[in-house]
Amino acid sequence: MSTLDGFSEGTFEHDGTSRTVFRRGEGPAVIIIEEVPGITPLVAAFARRVADLGCTAVMPSLFGTPGKEPSALYALQTAAGACVSREFTMFVRGRASPITVWLRALAHHEHEACGGPGVGAVGMCLTGGFALAMMVDETVLAPVLSQPSLPVALTKAHRRDLGISDADLARIKERCATEDLCVLGLRFTGDKLAPAERFVRLREELGDAFVGVEIDSSPGNPSGHPKAAHSVLTEHLIDEPGQPTRDALDQVLDLFRSKLLADQA
Repeated sequence: MSTLDGFSEGTFEHDGTSRTVFRRGEGPAVIIIEEVPGITPLVAAFARRVADLGCTAVMPSLFGTPGKEPSALYALQTAAGACVSREFTMFVRGRASPITVWLRALAHHEHEACGGPGVGAVGMCLTGGFALAMMVDETVLAPVLSQPSLPVALTKAHRRDLGISDADLARIKERCATEDLCVLGLRFTGDKLAPAERFVRLREELGDAFVGVEIDSSPGNPSGHPKAAHSVLTEHLIDEPGQPTRDALDQVLDLFRSKLLADQA
């Protein structure tokens, strides 16, 4: 089976920008935003699990070659391209990446097409914080921030930054308080790309509405995760019962089940 077997391929255009979008399944939509270097086989495997849950897995291709296996060189090339793109805010604090406007439009489109109470959104790595930025729109009910890595953690202020404006944060806090929403965050404890300070800030701002899952990657950890472990739902997932990364994956699926599929139970 090739990486994208079983996915339909189409396009979505907003404000003059058209991108390829892969879809699989039926039911409420979950926007799955790929990590560096792109839609890898394991990103597609995660999307299949979302579809098997009873949702429509929607994967827009923002960078890289869909289906290509990851490598260090490929990741470096993709990251370098993002650094010079105006669509990604890599270093500037207090501002969402412009591409999140396109992603919010996609979420609206998929909600209208797929129905349900709203949509889910999963960001990973470079896109990890995009699910938070998308929450300014009432369509997004189930956001997941997996190893959120922007802005790049250059300084203490960067490490605490959430990649959104103050106005966006105020809107998100209002929604969490009035709509009983949950923001789920995932990271490895030793991951410097997704710094611990960012999760501390999320807890300060969102209180109990933020659920931060931090998986032990210290030397000698029981699961044998390397110190450089980064990708909770894909490359560093140990897909075995009782493993903390499997537990984190189950929490993600449970969030979609409770927020998007509760009426279908």
